[in-house]
Amino acid sequence: MSDAHYHATENPMKTGILGRCPQCQQGHLFNGFLKLAPSCEVCGLDYSFADPADGPAFFAMTIVAVPAMLFALWLQTTYEVSIWLHLITTLPLTLLGSLVLLRPLKGWLVCSQYFHKAEEGKLVRKGDL
Repeated sequence: MSDAHYHATENPMKTGILGRCPQCQQGHLFNGFLKLAPSCEVCGLDYSFADPADGPAFFAMTIVAVPAMLFALWLQTTYEVSIWLHLITTLPLTLLGSLVLLRPLKGWLVCSQYFHKAEEGKLVRKGDL
C-alpha cells in the first residue's frame, strides 16, 4: 500500500495514547491489551520497527509509585494501620494504576519511535566515516 495519501502524526503523544497508527491515525496499534498488531489495517504500516522494551513498565511504575508511597505514608502516620490494611489498599492502588498507564505509554513510545525515526544504535569506526 502506498503511504502517499497519508500524513504522519505531528503529535505522537496524542496518537499513541489513543492507540492509533502513527502514519494514518486511523488504524489500530494494538491487537490486544498490550500486544502490538503486526501492521496497520488501514495503511499497511509494518509495526516491526517498534520496540519499546521495558520503557512503558518503567514509566508506569515510576509515575504511580510516588502517589502510592505518599498515600501509604499518610495512611500509616495518620491512622497507624497494620500491614494487612496496606495490602488491601496501597497494593491494589499501585497495581491498578500501573496497569491503566501501560497501554497509553506503550502507544506513545511506539509512535515516538516512528515520529523520530528511531533505530538501533550502531558503532561507527574511524575508517567507516
